[in-house]
Amino acid sequence: MQLPNTRGLRAAFFCLTFVSLAACGGGDDDDNSEAARADDPMPTPTAQMKAVLDELAALGAKPLNTLMVAQARSQPTPADAVKSLLTKQGRSTAPEAVGSVENRTFPGPAGALPMRIYKPAGAGPFPVVLYIHGGGWVIANIDTYDASARALTNAAGAIVVSTEYRLAPENKFPAAHDDTYAAYQWVLANAASIGGVATKVAIVGESAGGNMAASITLRARDAGIRKPVHQVLVYPVTDAALGTPSQMQNRDAAPLNTPSLTWFYEKYLPTPADGANPRFSVLRATSLGGLPSATVITADIDPLRSEGRAYAERLRDAGVAIDYVNYAGVTHEFFGMTAVVDEAKAAVARSATNLKAAFAATSP
Repeated sequence: MQLPNTRGLRAAFFCLTFVSLAACGGGDDDDNSEAARADDPMPTPTAQMKAVLDELAALGAKPLNTLMVAQARSQPTPADAVKSLLTKQGRSTAPEAVGSVENRTFPGPAGALPMRIYKPAGAGPFPVVLYIHGGGWVIANIDTYDASARALTNAAGAIVVSTEYRLAPENKFPAAHDDTYAAYQWVLANAASIGGVATKVAIVGESAGGNMAASITLRARDAGIRKPVHQVLVYPVTDAALGTPSQMQNRDAAPLNTPSLTWFYEKYLPTPADGANPRFSVLRATSLGGLPSATVITADIDPLRSEGRAYAERLRDAGVAIDYVNYAGVTHEFFGMTAVVDEAKAAVARSATNLKAAFAATSP
């Protein structure tokens, strides 16, 4: 479903859509469709997605839950698989060009942390996006997710600030959550100095980054500081609970399988009880009312699909303007694969359309 053009963002602008729906405004044909899928076989990846997965396997990547932390941090990533596939196809592996890229630091709660600022070509000032990478709070960095940040910079016509945060198990919850909240505060305070518009700040996160983006938005609301004008949550972690339909259906998926969720939670959470904290399990927040509009994206072949959809439903029920889409035939981490996966191009374009609408509806 493509969103209509509009000059203003209003509740009716977004609609909750599911893979079974053909158009905006329809109802889910089965209120228990997620639960019904738990016993279904794992979906089949598209040819493009399969090519990436095959390349990742050929590079020797193993399920994260079978590795020590040091091994997990050094093994090939989906981004490596994309580059390897491009090489085999005789295509350039150069990163997507943007106007400029600057590496700098910001003051985190426990010391300086790296951030990377991507600017689009042209004259500003530009709206600003805080981008938070994934990696289960344990692995990955801004280099791993460079492709996502670059694609968003160009598609949304916005400055993208990609932030690092302290990793577990060296730094337990809420370290990464506090670091990314500090990054959000830095962006609000410094948007103008980097060529941005301080009143037009949005937030985007993938996976664990999506979890922290949602958590930051809730925290900003509760603290009474400026909320993001829009939140894009890409296959976010929203609940530490296990046993969801997508976790059962996609137990053996790659690059993220269900046992790896437990592996990540054990590394980041000080105790299992911390998983109930609504700063982590945002799905358990008492209220989602008063939050900014949201785009929630899930992948069909992903253990996190069910909880992403559940969070979208709770946002809708709380009166938040929401655009939810589940992309069939793709897996966790597909969003940054615009060079080789068509669904990634569509997901980035959809996110950018919603970001632009939110920016346009916000007074400077």
